[in-house]
Amino acid sequence: MTNITYRPLTAEEIHQLEKNNTSADMWTNITVKDGFDPMRVRNCHFSGKNQLGIFNESMTFFGQVEKPCGLYHAHFHNCTLGDNVFVNQIKNYIANYNIEDHVVIDNTDLLAVDGVSTFGNGLQVSVLDETGGRKVMIYDQLSAHLAYMLAFYKHRRIFNEQLEKLIEEYTSTIQSDRGFIGRHSSICNCREIKNVKIGPHTLIDGASKLENGSINSTPEAPVEIGHEVLMKDFIISSGSQVTDGAVVNKCFIGQGCRLGTQYSAENSLFFANSQGFHGEACSLFAGPYTVTHHKSTLLIAGMFSFSNAGSGSNQSNHMYKLGPIHHGIMERGSKTTSDSYLLWPAKIGAFTLVMGRHYKNSDTSDMPFSYLIEHEDESWLIPGVNLKSVGTIRDVLKWPKRDKRTDPVKMDHVNFNLLSPFTIHKMAKGIRKLKEIQRISGETSDFYSYNNTKIRRHALIRGMELYHMAILKFIGNSIITRLNSCTLETRQDVKVCLEPDSKTGTGSWIDLAGLIAPKHSITALLNGVEDGSINQLRDIEAIFYSLHDNYYNYEWNWTVEFIAHYFDKPLADFSVEDIIQLINEWLQSVVEIDKMLYLDAKKEFRLESMTGFGTDGDQKTKQLDFENVRGKFESNDFVKETLNHIDRKTALGKRVVEQLSRTIE
Repeated sequence: MTNITYRPLTAEEIHQLEKNNTSADMWTNITVKDGFDPMRVRNCHFSGKNQLGIFNESMTFFGQVEKPCGLYHAHFHNCTLGDNVFVNQIKNYIANYNIEDHVVIDNTDLLAVDGVSTFGNGLQVSVLDETGGRKVMIYDQLSAHLAYMLAFYKHRRIFNEQLEKLIEEYTSTIQSDRGFIGRHSSICNCREIKNVKIGPHTLIDGASKLENGSINSTPEAPVEIGHEVLMKDFIISSGSQVTDGAVVNKCFIGQGCRLGTQYSAENSLFFANSQGFHGEACSLFAGPYTVTHHKSTLLIAGMFSFSNAGSGSNQSNHMYKLGPIHHGIMERGSKTTSDSYLLWPAKIGAFTLVMGRHYKNSDTSDMPFSYLIEHEDESWLIPGVNLKSVGTIRDVLKWPKRDKRTDPVKMDHVNFNLLSPFTIHKMAKGIRKLKEIQRISGETSDFYSYNNTKIRRHALIRGMELYHMAILKFIGNSIITRLNSCTLETRQDVKVCLEPDSKTGTGSWIDLAGLIAPKHSITALLNGVEDGSINQLRDIEAIFYSLHDNYYNYEWNWTVEFIAHYFDKPLADFSVEDIIQLINEWLQSVVEIDKMLYLDAKKEFRLESMTGFGTDGDQKTKQLDFENVRGKFESNDFVKETLNHIDRKTALGKRVVEQLSRTIE
């Protein structure tokens, strides 16, 4: 609202305002734009200094009711009002706000800023550790990846101090004694809104209380806050919704999130596309796509991502001794079944399904794609079995489709890959550890012990087989993708094509709450912040963007190094014949995994799965009812895609082998 010319009220305008039952502490403290219509201001009072725009249009409300823009039945104190706003029935007052054009504020008790506010920026959220040992300082543009580093890298004290200093500098630039309401926002039927910054196109309908927060709505990704919502000390990002009686205290809510249906969240962080309904969150680090939909579910002092919590899921983080100082980590893709329980501290491997109640502190992080099952109060681990679960593949396919972020600027850089340097490295470690367990305990043992879990002999052997197949699948995919990007006429062409692009990407990789990146690149970022060479928040976010954007280049560099370790032979020493053999093994693994998925999907169509269908009929009726509701197995989209995938990969493998064979001739 800069560079706008305002003028004093004329005597005629003041006279008309007074006729409209409007008053002011001092009429000289009110200025208006040319074109101001005093007939559109009725039953109002002005205190402090106020600036008024032009009101010459109408607005259409629910039920196609049309009302003229203007100010009605309201008290304004130190406000700037844009053009064609509609303000009506303010029970107390609106104080210290800049209100942009086409804003609706209707039937609301109080909207005010008191003193200088940072609107939730700079707040410390006690995530993971309820006692505050892992506090994360939040600000408007906080990404899941930066929050991860703030929460988990407390051992890098200088990094944390420098980063918090940068956030404090940002906070100082946005602190103000004036609130802001962006264009085309609507605030209706609310009670109290105190010290809240409200972005454009926000919809707030029926909220009970909002205090000390930022609503970072945008025209492309509006924010919605609904009935009976209570929010204090918060930041909510573009495209998110908090509705239906949710209670939020000291939380950051990222882009595309949904909280509602009496959900309660305290000292928690929610990132891209997370959802919380009915249940509770306390000191939760909800990485991208963390979902909890059940009234009886509590997520406490844990980190989750790409996760779905079953009803009654619960964790305990105090061990009944020194208080709530522990935390747990469920790596990406892990899920809990109904009535599951985990005793923190624990670390659950990626894409693990947790069933039952687990009373010992387990670390299965090097055994991804597993089942962790309770049996007679013991935790039993089945390594790798989730690799053949159709549910795992379905999850991976659905996540990109369920991305609700419509803002062109994405704060979280989400990598959806099931097989990546992060998970493949863990599977290779898993194979080594399973072999070592078997060697130490003997090959004929009925079961083995591992990190407070037990593994049956058959599960151990099968786990190594499944991990090996998945590793071959990843390596083959990477090699074929690489070969398809090159022109191959000679053996030398093949050799040159398969060379790494650089050293970037070699070594360990980590998952920073959705961003899969080389560990040495993150270490370089940490060092840069500590030595001052990286001294802007936007530069840190630019590094995250670059790591995400260059993922496949860095992945290939890692794959070349990994092949050398896994096969004890550098890729540069592979002959064309060796590569052909590797592709044939890749194809065999792909087809075998797809067949396992096919058989797993078929279980959903077995006779016992039809229980409850065709309730009042015979077996034929049951079958017909099932098919009309669920469809036939052969026509199921996933089943058809699995069969098509086998055909496509078979054809691709043959084509690449033929291409390589020509370089031998």
